[in-house]
Amino acid sequence: MTDKPTTTPIHAQPKGWSPQTWLDRQSAVELQFRYPDERALESARTRLAQLPPLVTSWEIEKLREHIALAQQGKRFILQGGDCAEMLDQCRSEPIANKLKILLQMSLVLIHGLRMPVTRVGRFAGQYAKPRSSPTETKEIDGQPCTLPSYFGDLVNRIEFSESARIPDPNLMVEGYQHAAMTLNFIRSLLDGGFADLHHPEYWDLSFFNNASVSPQRRAQYENMSRTLADGIAFMQNLGEQRLEDSSRVDFYTSHEGLNLYYEQAQTRTVPRRSGHYDLSTHLPWIGERNRQLDGPHIEFFRGISNPVGVKVGPTMQPDELIQLIDALNPGNIPGKLVLIARMGAAKVADGLPPLLEKVKTEDRHVLWMTDPMHGNGTTTSGGIKTRNFDDILSELETTVDCHDEAETILGGVHFELTGEDVTECVGGGSGITEDDLCKNYVSLCDPRLNYQQSLELAFLLAQKMGVH
Repeated sequence: MTDKPTTTPIHAQPKGWSPQTWLDRQSAVELQFRYPDERALESARTRLAQLPPLVTSWEIEKLREHIALAQQGKRFILQGGDCAEMLDQCRSEPIANKLKILLQMSLVLIHGLRMPVTRVGRFAGQYAKPRSSPTETKEIDGQPCTLPSYFGDLVNRIEFSESARIPDPNLMVEGYQHAAMTLNFIRSLLDGGFADLHHPEYWDLSFFNNASVSPQRRAQYENMSRTLADGIAFMQNLGEQRLEDSSRVDFYTSHEGLNLYYEQAQTRTVPRRSGHYDLSTHLPWIGERNRQLDGPHIEFFRGISNPVGVKVGPTMQPDELIQLIDALNPGNIPGKLVLIARMGAAKVADGLPPLLEKVKTEDRHVLWMTDPMHGNGTTTSGGIKTRNFDDILSELETTVDCHDEAETILGGVHFELTGEDVTECVGGGSGITEDDLCKNYVSLCDPRLNYQQSLELAFLLAQKMGVH
């Protein structure tokens, strides 16, 4: 089995496209936020355009080759990280913990799937967050007060005050600076051997022994943990790593490209390559709320040379999906487009198969991923947003079954997670209940899987998809 992709040329820049043409589409679909100070906006955009890129075109090209291999079932993509990064969380411990859990999950998947795994973090740029409403109303001194919603630290601030909620373009420059510091730390960790995966015996596997874990499942977990070191040997046999480099891995970044001013400012041509690259991240994606065919986000991302992801929800119709694919990847180039299905546990069995069949019949080259998080949000009787581990697992397993039935390839997973010991999602072997949510609920947006829940899902996915 070889891991050498066929070289595929990047599609030519679409006719009539430039990094600025998305501005002409704003009237078709209203942006969720606007900057009131045009002069400050132009100053921030100019400064961002002058700063060095956060990633390189050759890194982007390498990831595109990995995605093309994943489309063929020769590689798997593990994507995960925070719902929304916070600027004040740009500290060594949270970054290292998120990196650690993704690396550990990847080894579990390598062991179970018997193929290389590419790690893509929702890191170093996931500072913007779409909201269901552009405004938020709270009671202040007995009177209702309506202000712009919090759209993440790249746009405005979390405090519920008029000054904090005004979109501030200078936050784009601060976001860039924090993304650069995050990337620098991650690269230093990886270069320094942080990714040494030889010692799973030191991992926190205490969830194995929780009373909610059946004896059969506990035995499966323990057997896999005893043989995880096989994953290292397997990677080396594939040529994924040399023995002396087995503590070093490639790592890529991703974020939702919500703030197009930020993305445009870092989009440029590079020497000896054709086309434009968005050098703020390796893999930008378009959210479910912003994938309108005549909207500014599709217009912007259809023209860049990066691989691009797009969320696909339960309302997507097969013909509409083909139009979306053709808009974002008109050349039908392998490795260019990632479809991230986020249906919800109750809807995936009915919603996903027609889309798989349509894309297969029309012979479109895409990477199918699953996001089992975003369709499974619930609210407790006390008003706390959470997600149930069993719902997440159900959507994950049903998605695998749908791909098996359709004879298509599930090439990746997309999780919102943290390496911290938070209590935001209920269930799993760690035994978190609704009563536990108040113990360490940290997220200001959506609930995330904690360290133990994330690792447990990796074990369960490896068993479900594993080679027997």
